[in-house]
Amino acid sequence: MKRLLISCGEPSGEFYGAELVAELRRRHEDLEAFGLGGDRLAAENVRLLAHLRDLAVVGLVEVLSHLLRLKALFDSVVAEAARVRPDVAVLIDYPDFNLRLARELRKLGIPVVYYVSPQLWAWRRGRIRNVKRDVAKMLVIFPFEEQIYRDAGVPVAFVGHPLIDHVRPPMDRASVSARLGLLPDRPVIALLPGSRNKEVGFNLPPMIETVNLLRVLRPDLQFVLAGAPHLRVGTFQEASASGITVVEGATRDVLSAARVAIVASGTATVETALTLTPMVVVYRLSALTYALGKPLVSVSNYAMVNLIAGRVVVPELIQSAFTAARVAEETLRILDEGTPRSEMLRSLSEVREKLGKGGATLHAADEIDEFFEGQ
Repeated sequence: MKRLLISCGEPSGEFYGAELVAELRRRHEDLEAFGLGGDRLAAENVRLLAHLRDLAVVGLVEVLSHLLRLKALFDSVVAEAARVRPDVAVLIDYPDFNLRLARELRKLGIPVVYYVSPQLWAWRRGRIRNVKRDVAKMLVIFPFEEQIYRDAGVPVAFVGHPLIDHVRPPMDRASVSARLGLLPDRPVIALLPGSRNKEVGFNLPPMIETVNLLRVLRPDLQFVLAGAPHLRVGTFQEASASGITVVEGATRDVLSAARVAIVASGTATVETALTLTPMVVVYRLSALTYALGKPLVSVSNYAMVNLIAGRVVVPELIQSAFTAARVAEETLRILDEGTPRSEMLRSLSEVREKLGKGGATLHAADEIDEFFEGQ
């Protein structure tokens, strides 16, 4: 019997994890898997020690109020790992929790494969020393990350981005609009305010202000919000009351209908790029969290699309720059046909090419199989 511990604390990571477990189970029918995740992993017969809805915390300050609960959960995972003794542990992103977990698992003699690198190259880069000590293999999904870990002496493999196999540019945005109940002859602006309650709380109000402004400037526009399905009931009530169409659990359809997307910085920017949807990237945190975190940031750009491209491809409006006027201005700049829109589309195609040719889950499973074979 093969035993696997898997730990992911966010929806995007859980999607990759569920794909990976499904592939490993195809190879090993007797696979026993347990750990942290959500409904997708549960559907793959992973025994959950906690649900990701209990793990999602945004910001340095916000984490403080959850420390005792998270510590108890952490201790329970370590204790179960010590009891079950998995052949390998796969930790997916979620660095504040998973890097500490990697340390404890290493002490237990359990090899750790880290799938989807924490953004160590963006902030608190000194943590790479801990990765070198505690992680047996780093599997990265962005091409520029491979050299960073190689230079630091960390065993690493670039497996490609898992979304390449799932997200493709739409053939006909108008037909997708009609399927969502929108008018196919009017431009659609997509709103992606984030996948966690706190994120949405900070990002949605200025998005709604932007919608109100754009309605004055361009009455022909229609607006649809892609809502993460696991969020607190009533999270999007204000958006619905503002006349914004809310579609939950269908982000790719929303992006496939959109002429432009206004996207909270994060994994969603990559998904937006893969659909070749021009975008404006936004993000807002509490003032205190932003002030505490900003000195720790070591990159000039936040948007993953810009980091992959190695240059500014999409506008980033972060914190105080995230205003209705600025977002509306950038949205209108890339809405209609013209040089700004065509240049962005060309750059997004380059980003898609850089993310690999597909098969990321298969490549990741190959790497993990080496640890199963070594037992």
